Amino acid sequence: MMRLACLAAILAFLSASTSFGGEPATDASALAFFESKVRPILVERCLSCHSAAEGKKVRGGLRLDTKEGWTTGGDNGPAAVPGNPDESLIVQAIKYGDPDLRMPPKGKLPEAEIQVLNDWIRQGAIDPRTGATATAKKAGIDLTAGRRHWAFQPLVRGERPEVRDLAWCRTPIDRFIAAKLDAAGLTPSPEVDRRRLIRRATFDLTGLPPTPDEIAAFLADARPDAYDHLIDRLLESPRYGERWARHWLDLARYAESHGFEHDYDRPTAYTYRDFLIEALNADLPYDTFVRWQLAGDELAPESNLALKATGFLAAGTHSTQITANQVEKERYDELDDMLGTTSTAFLGLTVGCARCHDHKYDPIPTADYYRMLSTFTTTVRSEVELNVDPKGFALAKLAHDAEHASHVAKRHTFEAETLPARLAAWELSRKQARSDGPAWVALDPVQMKADGGASFSKLEDGSIRVAGNNPEFDVYTVSAACDLPNVTGVRLEALADAALVRGGPGRADNGNFALTDLKVVSGPRYGIGPMSDLTLVNPKATFEQAGLPVSGVVDADLKSAWAVDPQFGQDQVAVFETAADVPIDSACILTFRLSFKNNARHGLGRFRLAATASPRPIALNDDGVPPALKPILALAPADRSEAQSRQLLDWFRTIDAEWRALDASVAEHARSAPQMRGSKALISTEGRPAVRLHTQGGDFLEKTHYLKRGDVNQKQGEAPPGFLQVLENASEGEARWTTAPPPGWHTSYRRAALARWMTDLDAGAGALAARVAVNRLWHHHLGRGIVATPSDFGNQGEPPTHPELLDWLASELVRGGWKLKPLHKLIMTSAVYMQGTTFDPAKAAIDPEDRLLWRRTRKRLEAEAVRDSLLFVAGQLDGRMYGPGSLDERMKRRSVYFAVKRSKLIPMMSLFDAPDALQPIPARSSTTIAPQSLFLMNSPLVRDWAEAFAGRLEAKPDGRIDAAYAIAVGRPPTPDEASRAVEFLAGQAESYRLDGQADADHRALGDFCQVLMGLNEFLYAD
Repeated sequence: MMRLACLAAILAFLSASTSFGGEPATDASALAFFESKVRPILVERCLSCHSAAEGKKVRGGLRLDTKEGWTTGGDNGPAAVPGNPDESLIVQAIKYGDPDLRMPPKGKLPEAEIQVLNDWIRQGAIDPRTGATATAKKAGIDLTAGRRHWAFQPLVRGERPEVRDLAWCRTPIDRFIAAKLDAAGLTPSPEVDRRRLIRRATFDLTGLPPTPDEIAAFLADARPDAYDHLIDRLLESPRYGERWARHWLDLARYAESHGFEHDYDRPTAYTYRDFLIEALNADLPYDTFVRWQLAGDELAPESNLALKATGFLAAGTHSTQITANQVEKERYDELDDMLGTTSTAFLGLTVGCARCHDHKYDPIPTADYYRMLSTFTTTVRSEVELNVDPKGFALAKLAHDAEHASHVAKRHTFEAETLPARLAAWELSRKQARSDGPAWVALDPVQMKADGGASFSKLEDGSIRVAGNNPEFDVYTVSAACDLPNVTGVRLEALADAALVRGGPGRADNGNFALTDLKVVSGPRYGIGPMSDLTLVNPKATFEQAGLPVSGVVDADLKSAWAVDPQFGQDQVAVFETAADVPIDSACILTFRLSFKNNARHGLGRFRLAATASPRPIALNDDGVPPALKPILALAPADRSEAQSRQLLDWFRTIDAEWRALDASVAEHARSAPQMRGSKALISTEGRPAVRLHTQGGDFLEKTHYLKRGDVNQKQGEAPPGFLQVLENASEGEARWTTAPPPGWHTSYRRAALARWMTDLDAGAGALAARVAVNRLWHHHLGRGIVATPSDFGNQGEPPTHPELLDWLASELVRGGWKLKPLHKLIMTSAVYMQGTTFDPAKAAIDPEDRLLWRRTRKRLEAEAVRDSLLFVAGQLDGRMYGPGSLDERMKRRSVYFAVKRSKLIPMMSLFDAPDALQPIPARSSTTIAPQSLFLMNSPLVRDWAEAFAGRLEAKPDGRIDAAYAIAVGRPPTPDEASRAVEFLAGQAESYRLDGQADADHRALGDFCQVLMGLNEFLYAD
C-alpha cells in the first residue's frame, strides 16, 4: 500500500491540472518538451493504473488528474517540489534509491526517461493545461489532442454547400438540408398548403389555433412576402412569450412548491415564469437571458427583470424538514440540483455524473464538478420587494421632493433669521428663572423595589441606578424620607449614564424610556397614621418626544407616556405640582410609584427624586441643558466661538416650540412621500435572509469541499470556484471572467463569473451554449433536434445529423446579437419547415426515422396547447397575463398560469404528458393512451367548453357546420363531413326531444362541438 500511495502521489503530480506553486510556466519550449518527452512516458508507464479518466480503478485511492490530488499527495504527503528534483518523492521513487519506495513496481525506468522527468521537475514541472493555452497555440502545440469532442470545438461558420435543386431552397438552412438529402438519394416533400401552414406556424409561435378571420386574411394576401408578414405578426404577439416560456419552464424544473412530503407552497415563485414571458416577448438577447438567470442580482441589480430571472436557480425541489444531521447532505443535494440544471439547460452536459467520480464518458473530472459547485456555495432562495412601477414612482417622488423642499426651506429660514433672537431671549429668562426658582430638596431613598425583579443601587449623588432583569413592562416603587413642612411639587430627573445603552437614561435598546404613570403617596415614616395621595398637576419637562408628552404621566390613560427620543445620553427633568398643599411632619415618608406600560422594556435606567415647598407655579428651573453645553452657556455670547454658538443653537431648536412645529411639518410631509408599489419575488441571491422553513442549522454551508465519492464525511479540501477545463481557453485563466464585488456589496460575484464564462464565445463555453440554444429552437419547430438529445451534447448523446448546419445556426445567432426572434423566422421561413407530412414508403426505407428531414413529421399538441385550444374555440380563454397562478382546474387563463404544485398536479395536464417538475425535461414524451380520449368524451370540463362552443355557433343561424369546422380545425368540412354532420345533429336532437329535453337542439350542437374537439385534427398542429 505504501508503494501504491507513493506512486499515486507521483502520478498525481505528473498529471495534475495546475503546476505546483507559483505561476505556471508558459514558455513554448517547455510546453513542447512536455508534449514530446514527458507526456509519452506518463501514458506508457503510469496512467493505465493511476488515471481515473483512463484506468478502471485509481490505485492507492488517489485522484491524479487534479491539483488537489497531487498537492495532498498520498500517505507520504506532496509528491514533488518544483525546481528541486532532489527533494521530490517522484525522483526518489523512480531512481529506486529506497527499497520501500520504488516505482514503477515492475521495473526501473530507463535512465533516459528518469532524466526526462528529473529535467521536467527542475524546469518547474510545467503543466500545459493551465495558463498556457495562448503560448501553446503560438508554439503549434495541440494541448487537447485526443480529448476534444465535437461539441467542445469552436464554432465554424462553414460555406453553404452546393445542391442539385437550388430552386427548392428558400433560406441558407435549406442548402444544408438539401445536401444531405442529395447524398442519400432523397428528395424533399412538397410544400404544405397555406391553411395548414398558418395553423402550423400559429401553434408553433403562440400555442393557439389561428382564427377563421386570420386564416381568411392570409389566404387572401397575394403579396410574395405574405408568409414573412405572418411570422412577424406572430412573433410580436404577447402569446409568443407565453408559449415559449413553457418550454423553458420544463428545462428549469419550475414549480411553485418545495416538493417532498410536506410540499409547502412558494407563493412568489411565479415571478420567474413572468420573467420568461416578458423576456421572450422583448427578445432579450439570449446571452443576457442566460447570464441573468444565473446572476441577474449581480449583473443588473436595479432591474426587476434581472432579479426575477434568478428564480431559475430557486425552482428546484427543497427539503423543508431537515434535521441537524441532514443539513450538510441536503445542502450538497441542493447545490447539485442547481449545477445539474444549469449545465443541462444551457450547456447540454450531464455534469452531475462527476459528483462521485470522473465522468465516465465526457472530459469532466470530479474536481471540475466541485469547482463549479462552489459557485453556488452561499446562494439561497430569498424574497425581495420589487418596484412594480419604477417610472411612475420616480415621477411622483420628483414632485414630492420639490414640494418637500419648500417645507425644509421654511424651517431653514426660521433657523437663520429668527432662532438666534429666541435663543438670546431664552438665555435671559433662564437666568431669571434660576435665581427665582424653587428650592428643591433631593430625597433619600430608604426602600426600593421593581415588580419585574430588577435590582436597584443608590449612588452617592442620591440617584438610583437600575440593573438586572428588564421585563416587558414594569413598576418601580421607591420610598424616601422627606423633612419639608409641606410639598407643593415633586421632581423626577432622568439621568444619563455611560453604563446604559447609548448613555440612557432609559433601558430600551435605543436608550429611551416611556413613563406611563406617576403616583405619590405621603404617610408616616413608622407606619402609624393616615396615608394621603398627592394629586399631581401642571407637568413640565425639559424635552418631550413627539406624541409622548409629559402630560401622559398624570392623565387617565394608562398607555400614554413621557419619552425623550431622540435626545438620548442627556439628562432630562420633569416637574409636577401638587393640586393642594400637603402638610407633613418630620416623620414623613413619600412613596413614588413609577409605571412603564407603554413600550416593551422601556424602564428608566437611572433617576433621582426631589420635592419642594416653594410657592406655585413651580418653574422648571433645571431646564435640561446637556452637561456639555453648560460651560458654553456660562460664557457671554460675544465670547463664544462660531462652533460653540452653532452647537448651542442646534440644541436650543429642539426645545423651541416654533422650530419644533416647523420640524414636525417637515416630518409630516416626509411621511406623505410616495410609496413604491411593491411586489414580492422569489429570487436566488446571497447575503439576504433566506426563505426559511424547518431546518435545524444554517441556510447554507460556508465552504464547498471536494468530496470523495460524493460523501460529505470524506472531505478532501476546500473547492475554489472554477469552470470546466475542457471549455476554458483563456491565457489569463479564470481571471478573465472574475471581478470583485463593489465595496459593501452583499454577494460574492462568483455567479457573475460563471455567467460570463457560460456565454464567452472566444474563451469560455459560449460556442456550446449557442449550439444548445439553436438546437432547442430547431427541436420545437421541427419535432426533433439536429442533436436528438437536446440536453446531452456529450459522448453519450446523439451526434448531430447536420453538424455544419448546427454551427451555422449558432454563429447566425451570435452574429445577430444573440436575438432569438430572427432565428425563429429564419427557421420557419425555410423550405424544410414548410414541407408537407405526406408519408413515402420508398423514402422511409432509406431514412425510416426522418433524420434527414425529407418530410414534416406530425406532432401532437402539448397538454397546454390542447387545453388552451379547447378554451379558445369555446370563446372562454381569458387573456390576462402575468401574476400568481391558480390550482383551480376550471381557471380560464392560459395553462401556463396554472400554479405548479408538485404534489397536486392538474390531472388534465398530467394526462397529456405535462412534466412533474421534479427534474429538467428537455423533450416531452407524447403518449397515446385511452384515458386521453375518454377525458375528451366524458369530462364535465370538456362538456362545458363544448356547450360554450355551441353557444358561439348559435349566434350564426346559417352555416353553423361550416363555422364549427373553421373555428375548430381551420378549414371547411368536406361534402361527406357536412352531410354526416347534418345527420348527426338531427339524430341527436331527436333523441333529446324524446327524452323530454326542452333545449334539444342546443344539446345536439354541443355534442357535435365535442366531437370536433376530440378529432385528431384538432389535437395535431398538422
